[in-house]
Order: sequence, then structure tokens, then C-alpha cells
Amino acid sequence: MRGSDIRTGDLFSYVDLEQRVPANHPLRLIRRIVNEVLAALHSEFGRLYATEGRPSIAPERLLRALLLQAFYSIRSERQLMEQLHYNLLYRWFIGLGVDDQVWVPTVFTKNRDRLLEAEVARKFLAELLAHRDVRALLSDDHFSVDGTQVQAWASMKSFVANDGSSEPQSPGRNGERHFHREQRSNQTHGSITDPEAKLAKKGKGKEAKLAYTGNVMTENRNGFVVEAELRQVSGAVERETAKDMIVRYSPGAKRITVGADKGFDTADFVSDMRDFNVTPHVAQNTTNRLSAIDGRTIRHCGYEVSQQKRKRVEEPFGWGKTIGGLARPMLRGVKKLDFKFTLTMAAYDLIKLPRLIGVTA
Repeated sequence: MRGSDIRTGDLFSYVDLEQRVPANHPLRLIRRIVNEVLAALHSEFGRLYATEGRPSIAPERLLRALLLQAFYSIRSERQLMEQLHYNLLYRWFIGLGVDDQVWVPTVFTKNRDRLLEAEVARKFLAELLAHRDVRALLSDDHFSVDGTQVQAWASMKSFVANDGSSEPQSPGRNGERHFHREQRSNQTHGSITDPEAKLAKKGKGKEAKLAYTGNVMTENRNGFVVEAELRQVSGAVERETAKDMIVRYSPGAKRITVGADKGFDTADFVSDMRDFNVTPHVAQNTTNRLSAIDGRTIRHCGYEVSQQKRKRVEEPFGWGKTIGGLARPMLRGVKKLDFKFTLTMAAYDLIKLPRLIGVTA
């Protein structure tokens, strides 16, 4: 007989959230490792909050929610809160019950900003890499570095002269402003929407955009991000940030190799790498000049291997921009964007684990 299309409302549900998530779902492994990493940060969270007063959003739940936002390309906190109303998988991952109230978006963002000063994203990434299941997958000797442009959440119309000489914008919500043939630079102009954003080009012949520079250091075995940092755009920001990341991760106790593209082939960078007990496997830039990488480096077969492996450093950038929300994050300022960038790189490491460890682990 034909089934009925009439919906009868149920007052109670007797199926636990744990039973609704398939046993082989990739998020099960990720959630277990995330929970163990957050447990290791328990004392760190304790120092961020007062012992008295009204309870705020638990930092563990807040970080799980932000990871979900990267996993499933949720463009804003407001949309994330909306989906938490009806997505049981999201509630299970974060730790919310079926009847638990969803947070107000503005309250969620204010609690997120509390974690910026303590650099929680960077500490989360460090604890994740120290996890026993992840540590076994990392290379201890061979790494790669690179940077990418992260577009700022600011319009080119907001980039006006510091002395107020720019043509005013037409009235209205999105009024026109004529800036063609106007000579603009970071020294004479600034964005009124995001003052920390700088004008930058991705390469010769490309259009200039307001942007930041996101930098990562990956290990060459499985391509995990081991260091991440976002900074303001400048001519040497990728090389300077690479030096800082290398010193943080490997202070020179043992010799390592670091692969990089032609943009890192400068005498200063190569000399600093040798001082840091690092073998610079940098691609030679012989365009109109002499390369700083000589036969002492390129004669070894390891140099060719590093040049092949260093291309994988682009993979976290591609994932972060197509999936993780880094194509144009809806945040302003170095601190907020650095937090977002670093946590997104940690999310990239997490999504690799089910394939490398196994969803039944």
C-alpha cells in the first residue's frame, strides 16, 4: 500500500547523537585527536578566564566550532550558528546536546577574540604536532617554506591618500570613487577600512590588491604544516618570516634542510640559513645575476629531492583558500587574520589524518 506523506511530530527522541554518526566517519578520528590536544591545553585555558562570574563559551567548544568552519567552508560565524540549529553532526563534534542552546554570533566572536592575545591557535598547532599519532608521521630533517597572498577584507575604494587629497566617494551605500591614473603607494595611502592591509601584487603584470602575506613551513614526508604565521606585506616578508619560523621550530640543535623557491635565493637568506645549521635547498635564480646557491649544495641528490618535495608547500595554501575560507577572510587586522590563518593550517593537518592513520584507528 502507499505510504502516508503526513508528518507526525515526535515529542522525544531516544537516539543518542553518538549513535547517529557512522562508526567509520572521518570526523571520529579527528575529534578524538582534537579532544586529546585540547586536554593538553587545559591549564593554558585556565589562565585566560576568571575564577568567578558568569560562565562564557568553553574554549574547547569554541575551537571545535572554528575547526568545523574551516572543514566545511562555512563563510561566517553567523552562518555557523545558523547551521548549528539543525546539523546534528556539527553539534556532536562541538559537544552540544540536541537541546543545548546555540550561541549568539556576536557573543561567539567576542569569546573568540579572547584567545588572540594568548596565541591559542599557535599553541594548538604545536600540541597537535606533538601528539603521539601525528608525531610519528613527521619528518625531523627535511622541510620547505613559502608564502602566499591573503586578500584583505577591504575594498580598493577604501585606499585613500593619507593627506586627504583623494577624490571623495559619491554618496550612497556603495558610491563610486574615481581613482584611475591616481598614483598610489603604501607610503602615501592607506585603507580606512583595514589600516593594516597593504597594497601588493602577486607577480609581474598582476593587479594590485589590499592583502597580507601568509607563510608556512611544512615537513617533506607527508606535507604537514609545522609552522604558520601571517604578517603585513613587505618586500622581504617571506624571507624574514621563514627565518623566524625555522628558528622557532629548529633552534639549530641538529642540521636540517629547507627547500624554497627562487624568491629565497639571496645572499643574506642563504648566509643566515648556514648560520642556523640549515642546508638551504633553495632553487637557483640565475636571471641577470649570480645565484647564492653554489655547487656545494646542488651536487647532492638530496637537493633534487627537496626541490621536488617543496612543491607540496603550495597544497595547504590551495586547501586553505578553496575550502578553509582564506581566499578572502571576513576579518580585519593582523592579529585576527593570523589567528584564522594558523588555525586553518592546523585544520589542514587534521583533515590529512584519516587517510594516513585510518578512520578506524
